[in-house]
Amino acid sequence: MQKEKRIYWIITIIAMALIVLPSYFAPKAYLIEAIKKMGFPAYFALELDVLKIVGAVIILIPAIATMFKEWAYVAFGILLLSASLGHWVADGPAKGIAPLVPFAVLCISYYYFRKLNYPNEVS
Repeated sequence: MQKEKRIYWIITIIAMALIVLPSYFAPKAYLIEAIKKMGFPAYFALELDVLKIVGAVIILIPAIATMFKEWAYVAFGILLLSASLGHWVADGPAKGIAPLVPFAVLCISYYYFRKLNYPNEVS
C-alpha cells in the first residue's frame, strides 16, 4: 500500500503540473490567440486558469472529500479531451495529440486514486 501511495502522489503531482503550469509559462499572447482561433472569447483563458488551480487544489489536498476529487478528475478529463478536439480541428492532428499526454497521466493518477480509496473495486 505504501508503494501505491508513493506512485499515486508522484503521478498526481506530475499530472497537475502538466495541466496547470503551461497556462503560466506559455506566452499569454499565444494562449489568447489559440483560444480565439478556436472560437472562444479571450476571457475564457482566465476562467480556465482559475478553474485549473481550483481543480488541482481539490485533488492535491488530502482532507477534501473523495466525491469532490472525483468531480475534479472528470472536469480535467473533459477539459483535456475538449482541448485535444479543439486543437485538432483548429490546428491539425499534430496539435491535437499534445493534450492527450496529460490526459494519459491523469488516467494513471485516477487509477491509483481509485485503488487507494476503493480497494475492493480495483484489482
